[in-house]
Amino acid sequence: MTSLIRHITVDCTDPYALAGFWAQALDGSLADDDFPGDPEASVTSAAAALLFVRVEDRKAVKNRVHLDLQPQDRSRDEEVERLLSLGATLQGDHRRPDGTGWVTLYDPEGNEFCVERSAAERLKG
Repeated sequence: MTSLIRHITVDCTDPYALAGFWAQALDGSLADDDFPGDPEASVTSAAAALLFVRVEDRKAVKNRVHLDLQPQDRSRDEEVERLLSLGATLQGDHRRPDGTGWVTLYDPEGNEFCVERSAAERLKG
């Protein structure tokens, strides 16, 4: 039997707040037993199970691992705007004139993640 990834774990200073952002971003939900001030919070979504764990250290360098999001029911550009409205900030815009490329964002605690083109946009070329 092989191992399965149960959670993708993210170190952070405020697990409940950051889990709330990601629950909205991924159309997921926080666990029923997660509350403000808890040392851990988890998000379950169709995309992934994420676990947020409080650590005292602040993020200091680029992530060694990051999430790449692919919108399912909207365009890449619409998803970027939605995520910015939830509290993400722009790190780098790598969109090209031909429609290819991606956008790198920071979540509210500064963790990088990317937004790629949707499957429908990829089919167009």
